[in-house]
Amino acid sequence: MILTSSNTLENKKIIDYKGLVTGESLIGANIYKDIFSGVRDVVGGRTTSYEEELEKARDIAFQSMEEKAESLGANAIIGLKISYDNLGGTMGNTILVTAYGTAVKYE
Repeated sequence: MILTSSNTLENKKIIDYKGLVTGESLIGANIYKDIFSGVRDVVGGRTTSYEEELEKARDIAFQSMEEKAESLGANAIIGLKISYDNLGGTMGNTILVTAYGTAVKYE
């Protein structure tokens, strides 16, 4: 399955547009990661534990989106976009990762 943020596939002919596909994933940050992240923010540096969790959540969203595209008979997703939203409020530090694009079939 080809995934691209482009609206075209170079050197490939799109023969059918299957429609919009989405994939979502929720991740919750735990208190230990929050504390460690806060310390890192004060002294500087990257918070790799959060980065790893975001990467896992993004992979889950991609996988979900690809499965939906395959069920439509697509072999590529174009116009791929990714969004990250902190749900906050009663959800705590829950982050919603959403991936979406157009499922297409190419020759």
